Amino acid sequence: MRTLTRFGTHQARSTLLGLAVLGVIAGSATVATASTGTTSTGTTSHSDVRPTIVLEHGAWADGSSWNGVVTRLQRDGYTVDVPPDPLRGVASDSAYLASYLATIPGPIVLVGHSYGGFVTTDAATGNPNVKALVYVDAYIPAQGDTLNSLTAQFPGSRIAPTALAFVPSAGGVVDAYVQPAMFRAILANDLSATQVALLAATQRPIAASALGEVSGPPAWTSVPTWAVIGTEDHALPPAAQEFMAQRAHARVTRIAASHLSLISHPDAVERVIVEAARHTS
Repeated sequence: MRTLTRFGTHQARSTLLGLAVLGVIAGSATVATASTGTTSTGTTSHSDVRPTIVLEHGAWADGSSWNGVVTRLQRDGYTVDVPPDPLRGVASDSAYLASYLATIPGPIVLVGHSYGGFVTTDAATGNPNVKALVYVDAYIPAQGDTLNSLTAQFPGSRIAPTALAFVPSAGGVVDAYVQPAMFRAILANDLSATQVALLAATQRPIAASALGEVSGPPAWTSVPTWAVIGTEDHALPPAAQEFMAQRAHARVTRIAASHLSLISHPDAVERVIVEAARHTS
């Protein structure tokens, strides 16, 4: 049996996943080898098999929103993957991530930010390798929940139709963007003006139809769960996050941060992910 070298970047994994879909990689081939921890002396310890950390970004963002967290996790010896979230809809985005996760051998800590929580919740269901779920300023949906229903369940969100720009796209899809003038007030109230301008200009839209799409059976009913709650979140009300975290029996860490605590407080977010990772062994 031929074993391919394991890559630590999401670009390489996306390439492998594409080849698998095309049938180039035989079903009997082992896609990757398990990653191992590194001791302080720099030698590999085979008894310390660390999980792969998979980070899923949310709407109006891309994988670069995780850069600060990725740098810290890699510094601490973890293999990190940041697959793209297509932002086309709960069912299709979750199916893509589920296929991606199926290429990863060994334990996985799956982390979702914002809308990415919808995607991770559904994608992890039925995958025995997912040993921990972490939600960062994220939706933790139950079956039948929608983005709109959870956002409106508690007061405080500044996301409203007037704060969004709707752009017709191919195939009848309508894309939703955050109005640049509203980006800081909604998503990034603890970031600098320079950071906000960059994030607003480079935001990726979510299909407007995804906002009303229901979630499937949640993985958190059987997988240990952690939640990071930004107490100054103006997008997803902290009260909604508290409700969802309690419902999922999550271990909660609260940070005085905006909806983008992964950018403004990467150290604190990384610590929670590492805590979850340590519970997988």
